[in-house]
Amino acid sequence: MAGKKFYAVAKGRRPGIYTSWPDAEAQVKGYGGARYKGFANRSEAEAWIENPELQQRRKTPEKKAGVQKKQLGSSADRVEIYTDGGAINNPGPGGYGAVILAEGRELELSGGYRLTTNNRMELMACIKAIGALPCHDKPVLLHSDSSYVVNGISKGWARGWRRHGWVKSDGKPALNSDLWAQLLDLIEGLNISFHWVRGHAGHPLNERCDQLAVQNARKDNLPEDTGYKP
Repeated sequence: MAGKKFYAVAKGRRPGIYTSWPDAEAQVKGYGGARYKGFANRSEAEAWIENPELQQRRKTPEKKAGVQKKQLGSSADRVEIYTDGGAINNPGPGGYGAVILAEGRELELSGGYRLTTNNRMELMACIKAIGALPCHDKPVLLHSDSSYVVNGISKGWARGWRRHGWVKSDGKPALNSDLWAQLLDLIEGLNISFHWVRGHAGHPLNERCDQLAVQNARKDNLPEDTGYKP
């Protein structure tokens, strides 16, 4: 739900400054080694794209001993998941979106509910994506802009809540225990790590997940989120 943004594409099909995310996305999606970033105003975008260090990187290929550097996150090495979720007016109509990169393919998942919360949709995006994994024998890297989700798993909070009957250290009940329980069950036995990314910062897949979430939250005749207790 952000205001106007400027997208600086330093390396892509047509480098430059774009005011529309779909236009910027067309320059970087599927382009190896693309470099881009979102900004709140044009002057910051122009300053970033003209950064001398960035210009040097654009001219210098990443090579060593005559071998092209392999891109980290190649789907041949591991599975990458991007997720996002949100609710209009929170609580309110909500949606989630996820993109899975695996085995050279890209899979999109999305859905929505007529009354839910931001945090529930962030969790739901992870649950739906992990539940749809096409393979379970590779490391999985999940990117989310929700510190609630990332910290809940990475710092062991959710496991601790479950161990104590879904009660937090302050004695208060842990919210969304139904979804946390599903997520913990799904990641059991997986080699998976959760990585926080800044939302609305111009990453094409994070932006795509946000787009899917918003589109679904605005649909008519959404189903009930039966686990949500106002």
